[in-house]
Amino acid sequence: MDEGCSRIRRRVSVRKRNRRSLESVFAALTAAVLKPGDEEKEDEDEETVAGSRRRKTMDVQPVENIDSEEDMFGDYDSFAENSFLAQVDDLEQKYLQLPEHRKHATDHATEDLCSESIKHNTLSITAVGDYTELKIDEHTKNQSGHEDVSIDPEADVLYDIPSSQVLFFENLYSSSNDLGDPSTEERDWNSSSHKTVNEELPINNVEQPQQTDESSSKVRTSSDANRRKSLKDHLKNTMTGNAKAQTPVFSRTKQLKETLLSEEINVAKKTIESSLDDLGPFYSLPSKLHMIGEGSRGAILEMTLAKILYTSKTTQIIGMSATLNNVEDLQEFLQAEYYTSQFRPVELKEYLKIKDTIYEVDSKAENGMTFSRLLNYKYSDTLKKMDPDHLIALVTEVIPNYSCLVFCPTKKNCENVAEMICKILSKEYLKHKEKEKHEVIKNLKNISNGNLCPVLKHTIPFGVAYHHGGLTGDERKLLEEAYSAGVLCLFTCTSTLAAGVNLPARRVILRAPYVAKEFLKKNQYKQMIGRAGRAGIDSTGESILILQEKDKQQVLELISRPLENCYSQLVQEFTKGIQTLFLSLIGLKIATNLGDIYHFMSGTFFGVQQKILLKERSLWEITVESLRYLTEKGLLQNDTILTEKGLLQKDTIHGSEEEFQYSFHITKLGRASFKGAIDLAYCDSLYRDLKKGLEGLVLESLLHLIYLTTPYDMASQCHPDWMIYFRQFSQLSPAEQNVAVLVGVSENFIGKKASGQAIRKKVDKNIVNRLYLSFVLYTLLKETNIWSVSEKFNMPRGYIQNLLSGAAAFSSCVLHFCEELEEFWVYRALLVELTKKLTYCVKAELIPLMEVTGVLEGRARQLYNAGYKSLMHLANANPEVLIKTIDHLSRRQAKQIVSSAKLLLHEKAEALQEEVEELLRLPSDFPGIVASSVEKA
Repeated sequence: MDEGCSRIRRRVSVRKRNRRSLESVFAALTAAVLKPGDEEKEDEDEETVAGSRRRKTMDVQPVENIDSEEDMFGDYDSFAENSFLAQVDDLEQKYLQLPEHRKHATDHATEDLCSESIKHNTLSITAVGDYTELKIDEHTKNQSGHEDVSIDPEADVLYDIPSSQVLFFENLYSSSNDLGDPSTEERDWNSSSHKTVNEELPINNVEQPQQTDESSSKVRTSSDANRRKSLKDHLKNTMTGNAKAQTPVFSRTKQLKETLLSEEINVAKKTIESSLDDLGPFYSLPSKLHMIGEGSRGAILEMTLAKILYTSKTTQIIGMSATLNNVEDLQEFLQAEYYTSQFRPVELKEYLKIKDTIYEVDSKAENGMTFSRLLNYKYSDTLKKMDPDHLIALVTEVIPNYSCLVFCPTKKNCENVAEMICKILSKEYLKHKEKEKHEVIKNLKNISNGNLCPVLKHTIPFGVAYHHGGLTGDERKLLEEAYSAGVLCLFTCTSTLAAGVNLPARRVILRAPYVAKEFLKKNQYKQMIGRAGRAGIDSTGESILILQEKDKQQVLELISRPLENCYSQLVQEFTKGIQTLFLSLIGLKIATNLGDIYHFMSGTFFGVQQKILLKERSLWEITVESLRYLTEKGLLQNDTILTEKGLLQKDTIHGSEEEFQYSFHITKLGRASFKGAIDLAYCDSLYRDLKKGLEGLVLESLLHLIYLTTPYDMASQCHPDWMIYFRQFSQLSPAEQNVAVLVGVSENFIGKKASGQAIRKKVDKNIVNRLYLSFVLYTLLKETNIWSVSEKFNMPRGYIQNLLSGAAAFSSCVLHFCEELEEFWVYRALLVELTKKLTYCVKAELIPLMEVTGVLEGRARQLYNAGYKSLMHLANANPEVLIKTIDHLSRRQAKQIVSSAKLLLHEKAEALQEEVEELLRLPSDFPGIVASSVEKA
């Protein structure tokens, strides 16, 4: 494969920080920074330098639109020999041979990485061999409006690597030199740490590097050698571990970047100074915080952590929380050390608003609050009716120069409040970053096939938008990026935004002390107000809770009470939790006998809290009861029947050694459920539906298969619109209507429900709801347009997108379920194709193109219309031609698409080659071979 294929780069949708390559980072440690007067002398010296060096000029580039899906590996290569890691390893070994370079390392390179407001004329970095030589033309950046500087990634192996990893290389080699160079102790580090990029350093050290001195390599300590020995492995492990964690979306202002980089530098330095082998990760927090005390997600998280702790003694687990009360229980469960701090980088001031008066929350005050001020905003009678809670007065104190979040009780309220605010705001707000806001609207239309929500069309020009689950994932991503960049200054949002780690604000306003119809909990309140205050930008953050007089006392009690305790969700999710856990333990052979399973349960979060959670039954009884349930359902088999008189009356103390050795093994049905990750609550229903489908599977359309792969859990939350249901049923063909009859839903039943007539015959509600959702999915696959389907079924487009992704995931689960059961062989080929259709939800001809990393539906359609109709077409495409042919395609994106297509094509070719070799290989049980082996024996 050609050189371009060795650097398979994947696009990341968030704006990334520009960083220098590994060569330039190392070279910067000893590079001379010339004064303006020395420019002519530098030009003369450059003419004598070897011709193998290359000069790259960084020009100011306009911000490019990136519509790709987020990929944690970003621009990293594969783990092959010609990959990014291999290049890191080569550069590491090469640079270790230049001790003279390390000798003059100073801290000014670190300062250069952290600063984006440096004004300079010309910076030339000269290095040896193939190292990069950079020249940066004079430019100036400021806080209010700065432009991104882009480097061609083709020659930059560390392009887009997190800054903490770049600094890791700097500090690692600097520290290794400290250990090996006797002159280190004589250096004046205090003076060198204050060097700036405009200070002049000796240039002859860069232009005349010395070869490696054998004595210097011998002086290095063994601990330093061990630390450097597996640098590539450390990076590989770090990258793999962070593959599913999204990189945070950082604010693009200079101050925030400096603060964040400073924190990363401190972590990196402390890690390097430690004696531990684990040197990463240095960055990345999940944008979705899955909390252990939150329903089924909490149960899954607890099961995962428990299995890791049981099977591995070396894995490190780090948990963080700002709203946890009973941390001792978690500490015992995780066998962890506990560290706590009251430090907050930005001071948070809490306020309450009653009518037009603002009170500051004060725990020392007698009634919990003290008078702060009166709102100074003139309201007319008309305005008071439109905005009775004085939201305009509160938000106009901070926007548009600062950001603001307004938390609302419901999704609909979010949209209404956003529209109301924009009706009252003056026209002056339209002028603030007007061009950038038009670009946001344009991008929203591009990702939605020309569609745009009428509410967003009205509010975005004012810098306002709503944010809730009704938006599609692409819409949320674009709006969040615009908010982080300061283009949007106000979000009206639901409480789900509070649990994230991004999107902070100068002021947070709580529209009411309610989430839906439930009164606010202390943890929810803390999560919401925790968004206030942006590190590096604001000196303080403010939260204002709007309340009525009737809620005053309840709110004051809420604020004064301690945080709620966190409890194990396994007891709440009994069938999903404990029984699913036992099935996976036995399926993975982590624990197969009763004693081991009970021992495992004792170490879970549930086991730690058993005295609190279990009042009537013991942990032993729960364990035995769950195993019996799985055995009765045919998911497990055991040698000894668990009888009521036998084990159930025993507790952990009186259980005999023989009873603890009762072993279990998983059945075919159990393995199918385990491999397919099927919820045990629906395991029986799925088996019956698939079995019934074999009797009369309708294959004239996809409707029957779609029904079988529609998620059971989403059906229980569905509330059909009966008129729409009847209208859609009437438009089906006779064969498709027969599917409804086969599953047990007749046209007569739907007609009576639509007309409001009484129904005497009982019909399973879950089947009716599931069929309705299958109608939605069927229509979506035919039209491939979420907006039209959303309008047709009167459903939020975000809900339809979640339904689609849930169906795609469940279809894959059903496929794995069927692969383990021979009787369902007919479904295997059918479900493979259906899963693809549900995953991509595009016309069949676009699916091969969407397998390429970074190609979404819009881009796939552009490529197809331009004649690139297959993976082979893309793999053989010229990036320069693509740029001219495809609208809004950058050079970097074009190279990534071609490189990714080549990689995919190469992988498919290798897979076919392996099949060929397997077919041509002499069988190991060939008679002649077996006979000769016997004779030799």
